[in-house]
Amino acid sequence: MKIAHLSDTHNLHNEVKLLPEADVAVHSGDFTNYGTDDEILDFINWFAALPYRHKIFVCGNHDFNLWDADNIEDLPRNVHFLQDRAVVIDGVKFYGAGFMHYACRIPSNVQVLITHEPPRGILDREDSCGIGEYGSDEICQQVFDLPALRLHLFGHSHGNYGQKTEQGIIFSNAALADDFGNIVHTPRVIEI
Repeated sequence: MKIAHLSDTHNLHNEVKLLPEADVAVHSGDFTNYGTDDEILDFINWFAALPYRHKIFVCGNHDFNLWDADNIEDLPRNVHFLQDRAVVIDGVKFYGAGFMHYACRIPSNVQVLITHEPPRGILDREDSCGIGEYGSDEICQQVFDLPALRLHLFGHSHGNYGQKTEQGIIFSNAALADDFGNIVHTPRVIEI
């Protein structure tokens, strides 16, 4: 299965031009700047129209109008808003935890974890000035105890676009925008 991973588009989703071929597209949050209903609707319309069989998204710290949402009505059947819930696609279990929704809820049998924040110490350092640490201790405490986990997708830390593998888990930060409001990266493709 090929996954196109993107994050942190901050209302610039229409500027993302190089969309790679994949089976599933995952956006790991911060698709808006101010979390307004209009921004959310604009993103959902764009995301739903993407040419992928399945699309999954979680909210980030800027998408605060969705922080407490359980579901979004009238989404197409192949678009999944994962706010503390899972979906199985082609036998792979994806679990999405919305921003600040991590404590003790991640099921042990998840294979692909989607959060907005990275785990502390993994692709979470550096802002535009080269300082800072943006990872979550809660995620870090759980992620290595998930026996089925193969892939963790996140963003949030704009200066850490990249991928690394630790203890057999692939970690991907796909923050596409920089700290100055420009799309500077393309979606990552990960095959599992």
